[in-house]
Amino acid sequence: MKRRKFFRAGMAGIGVAAVYISGCKMPSGEASHVSTSVTTPASPFELQEADILSLQELMNSGKYTSRSICEAYLKRIELVDRSGPMLNTIIELNPDALSLADALDKERKGGKVRGYLHGIPVLVKDNIDTGDKMMTTAGALAMVGNVAAKDAFIVAQLRKAGAVILGKTNLSEWANFRANRSSSGWSSRGGQTKNPYILDRNPCGSSSGSGAAASANLCAITIGTETNGSIACPSSINGIVGLKPTVGLVSRSGIIPISQTQDTAGPMTRTVTDAAILLSAIVGVDQEDPVTKESEGKVHADYTKFLEVNGLAGKRIGVEKSMLKGHEGVDKLLLEALDTMKSKGATIVEIDLISKVKEIGSSEFTVLQFEFKDGLNRYLSKAKAPVKSLQEVIDYNLKNEAKAMPFFKQDILESAQRKGGLDSIEYQTALKKILDISRGALNVVMKSEKLDAICGPTNGPSWCTDLVNGDTSTGYGIYGSAAIAGYPHITVPMGLTFGLPIGLSFIGLPYSEPSLLTLAFAYEQASQKRTVPEFKSIAILQ
Repeated sequence: MKRRKFFRAGMAGIGVAAVYISGCKMPSGEASHVSTSVTTPASPFELQEADILSLQELMNSGKYTSRSICEAYLKRIELVDRSGPMLNTIIELNPDALSLADALDKERKGGKVRGYLHGIPVLVKDNIDTGDKMMTTAGALAMVGNVAAKDAFIVAQLRKAGAVILGKTNLSEWANFRANRSSSGWSSRGGQTKNPYILDRNPCGSSSGSGAAASANLCAITIGTETNGSIACPSSINGIVGLKPTVGLVSRSGIIPISQTQDTAGPMTRTVTDAAILLSAIVGVDQEDPVTKESEGKVHADYTKFLEVNGLAGKRIGVEKSMLKGHEGVDKLLLEALDTMKSKGATIVEIDLISKVKEIGSSEFTVLQFEFKDGLNRYLSKAKAPVKSLQEVIDYNLKNEAKAMPFFKQDILESAQRKGGLDSIEYQTALKKILDISRGALNVVMKSEKLDAICGPTNGPSWCTDLVNGDTSTGYGIYGSAAIAGYPHITVPMGLTFGLPIGLSFIGLPYSEPSLLTLAFAYEQASQKRTVPEFKSIAILQ
């Protein structure tokens, strides 16, 4: 498989999108530092970098209510997302958000607080059903009008915990599974999401809006989804924490699917603590998603109990040796991160994982094509969408090409449509191959080296957004093998290179979220590498 094709297959949410084509104007020559023009909003934001616990303190003290917090974020969205830098992260706002906040404030006043998330606003990706007035479209014009009859399981869990669904975030259309020459963060319904650090750089996908919104302080916390890299990459590139759980820990029912083997939803937040809190709320066995039955006895009610400042002490962490030298800026950050972990008592072991999973080749893409067709047809057969099958989506796009496909087409949708059913020998063979290789490699390396986790850079620096030519990312990163295997992964800010965020990834064996959270929290507290974005309009290398 060609690299660009694998990148899109791996990364893998009204009205005509505005045209945004960036030339990424940068002079040639050696770069000693980065200077920029800055478009930071003039007025300071009252809830800048506020986390869940600090917001709870504000509400408990009476200084803020859930309504006033939601109002503050709505004003922030208007200032930063709809005007000013125009990040374009929000595809739709919940018209009932403030009334929901009022009801939760009334509960608090009456002495009832449901937990950490009581009154906390959250943004969810626009491929996740909400049983309210908002649509669920995966960013596709073909899906406009799809108002879900009920909440996705994880949305119901969030509401039960007291969270306020503030709105839905933009995404790479069909979760980056539409065309090989796509631009991450672009959808025909939502337009192009921008990177809040340097606006002409890409936010990565497919959970682009969730990543950029969390980073830009447009909400307290966000939810993304991942098939392969769609939480990891936008979290890293937008300078936040992203947690992709073990497939089976979090229900997928009510989420527009790509792959029953690899899909999952997960937290995208500014801190590891918030990721742990959010994970605690959304886990659980769901009868509508049979794979969640595998998590029985492995789910924890409160993942914050695993957050230990000294959690690196005595741990053995493998570092992928092929990623010790890939990009000079990333290499420097990785070596600093390894030194930090060593200083906190961790033992670092060089390992070779990537070479062992290269044999997967195009088989993952084959599996995704089969599972996307099957899963989407099942979702659409029950949805209130105007299209009822993958073929109808393809037909809609062809009939509305100028609006639905102004920059790139739908070759992945068409190739998926040509596949047969899940009883196909081609599918079964490819599925067995990818699982045997990915799980086998991870299991052997982790157990033979007695590792607590494997680490490495989440990805390289962000690339220039280019709707004409599509993404130009190198696909550099460690998360792919965990995604294919269905194993957990977390990324934490590791620092900036040329003003662009880079994440440090930790991956582990199934249901090792407690251990990964321990390591990620300890590294986060020791390094403190989260940097608030300044909405720089362009980077000039000098």
